[in-house]
Amino acid sequence: MFDIKKTGRVTEMFIFDIYVAGLKIKDVVSDFDNAQALLHDFRSWDSVIREFEIIGEASKYLLKANLLDRQYQQVVDFRNKITHEYFGIDADEIWDISFEDLTEYMEVIRKRINEIDPLLRHELIEAFKEDNNHLEFIVVALEELYND
Repeated sequence: MFDIKKTGRVTEMFIFDIYVAGLKIKDVVSDFDNAQALLHDFRSWDSVIREFEIIGEASKYLLKANLLDRQYQQVVDFRNKITHEYFGIDADEIWDISFEDLTEYMEVIRKRINEIDPLLRHELIEAFKEDNNHLEFIVVALEELYND
């Protein structure tokens, strides 16, 4: 059995970081009708930007571990753009990525989750459920991973 509490952060945790961050983005943006409405709700806007930063940072580690194809360097580049050019972020670009590109990327991430050793995958699902037990939509989505 993998004891992630004793061994520290395993690379596969970054896959789950991306998955959870993507779920959070999807949940937040679903409350809005357009990019400008999202932009003008600073809490929601800031949370979406933060989750995209998490996705980009975690993707960097997966690229280094060869767990993602090189084409996903664009995810890291996007993270760098929103982190370092914060006041130049295009709300429509964030909106489009949230509904189009993120959906495709989440499918890739879900496939990577399914490739994780079953014992480690189970332990990671449980750990992420525990960390997110206050967010029912995250817990439900993580439980669905047992059926993949």
